[in-house]
Amino acid sequence: MNELNTPMQLKDRFGRIVNYLRVSITDRCDFRCQYCMTEKMVFQPRHHILSLEEIQFICQAFIELGVVKIRITGGEPLVRQGVIGLLQKLGQIPGLAELVMTSNASQLATMAYDIKSAGVKRINISLDTLDPAKFKVLTRTGDIEQVLLGINAALAVGFEKLKINTVLLNDHNRDEICDLVDFVVERGMDISFIEEMPLGVLTNRNRGESFYPGSKIKQDLQSRFGLEELPGDKLGGPSVYFQVAGTQSRVGLITPHSANFCSTCNRVRLTAEGRLLLCLGNEDSVDLKAVIRQHPGDMAMLKQVIADAMLIKPEKHEFNLFEKPIIMRYMNTSGG
Repeated sequence: MNELNTPMQLKDRFGRIVNYLRVSITDRCDFRCQYCMTEKMVFQPRHHILSLEEIQFICQAFIELGVVKIRITGGEPLVRQGVIGLLQKLGQIPGLAELVMTSNASQLATMAYDIKSAGVKRINISLDTLDPAKFKVLTRTGDIEQVLLGINAALAVGFEKLKINTVLLNDHNRDEICDLVDFVVERGMDISFIEEMPLGVLTNRNRGESFYPGSKIKQDLQSRFGLEELPGDKLGGPSVYFQVAGTQSRVGLITPHSANFCSTCNRVRLTAEGRLLLCLGNEDSVDLKAVIRQHPGDMAMLKQVIADAMLIKPEKHEFNLFEKPIIMRYMNTSGG
């Protein structure tokens, strides 16, 4: 029991407070992005995936344990049937300060209003290029015009903030860095450039050759824009942020390779099949699906398992682009 009604907190063995949960509600997606999954991806059968009720129950446990921010991810979360109802229920749980989402925007043209009405405050939108031909190559199946319609719809309904997430690949889109910043500045959005993470085996390209470090991204931006460094996100995100001078837009750099940010990690991930991943770059995990299916409705047991899991959260990840990946799961199965 907590004395004096002090809010519960999840703390790992390195003293880091875990108050942020990323929840993958599906491993499925209507795109097949090259860095996220294989072209002929085999998705999990339905009975392996958590039900929406199970997801809500697990999120309730985390919130009671001090989690104040939940991000709904995929795959593409908006292809999951019933997602709006889930968002509505999560948004009503006392103690949750922020309900946010990551999406590829393919469904936003018709769903943006309902998502905001359900309580989602902010959306991160994956967009790696503004060139229709390159977009088709990178996503294999995507239509950039549908994505742009989705972004416009999200802007129209007035989310607190919209942010573009761009995975920078040296041999694909590094020449668009400044164009992408112009795109967000014109719309009052933010953008984060992300170094690719070596998850899953690729057969069509070499990750080492595709790697483009955050330091070079910053140099490219400084040649065109004035950048003013800002403190990190108040909820402990991995980005180093810069204000684009004279605008309302921020540029973030997420650098899992060149500038490890693990010392301030405050997040864990729940995969669509119910694994609690303690680190994106390690396989340390706990099977929460087994717990809730073997002990249905037992909130106390679930919370104890989650609290105990913090003891195996690793100190940091170790990525090496020039070796075979140590993490065989693809990004779409890891929770965005």
